[in-house]
Amino acid sequence: MIILGIDPGLRTTGFGVIQKVGNKLRYIASGTIKSGEGDLPERLKVILDGVAQVAATYKPDCAAIEKVFVNVNPQSTLLLGQARGAAICALVTHELKVAEYSPTQLKQAVVGTGRATKAQVQDMVARLLALPGLPGSDAADALGIAICHAHSQATLSVVTNVHPALSGLRMKRGRLVG
Repeated sequence: MIILGIDPGLRTTGFGVIQKVGNKLRYIASGTIKSGEGDLPERLKVILDGVAQVAATYKPDCAAIEKVFVNVNPQSTLLLGQARGAAICALVTHELKVAEYSPTQLKQAVVGTGRATKAQVQDMVARLLALPGLPGSDAADALGIAICHAHSQATLSVVTNVHPALSGLRMKRGRLVG
């Protein structure tokens, strides 16, 4: 299974592509989409086109994106939500199922604690994917989202194999929901 992870941002959107084979994770690609300065609609189009190009290039089986958390500045939260929306639109246009994870879920899955620092996430992503160096922080978060999804899907698969009556459920906020 090829998983595309997205760390949305209005200035810089990170992406990470991994492959899950059995219990092994393999790095495929990562990077950033920079929307630069200028009018909001043009910047959102850069994000939309960039994520669509990544999806077309790597042909993932599914995608995962980081949820927006509320900042101190409501205007920043709204702008981030719009960037996230542009990325989600690009993903669903490519007919990908999109899972959503909070920053805490990402940190818990990658580092083992929901209060991990960005540096700790970068280090663990590099270790888990056997990278020769540390990825940039936006790419590391995107790879972390993909890793989080790989782990969540593995857990869901084990649960539904043990209890077939639970098939059709999905993970939401770390819980099984129908």
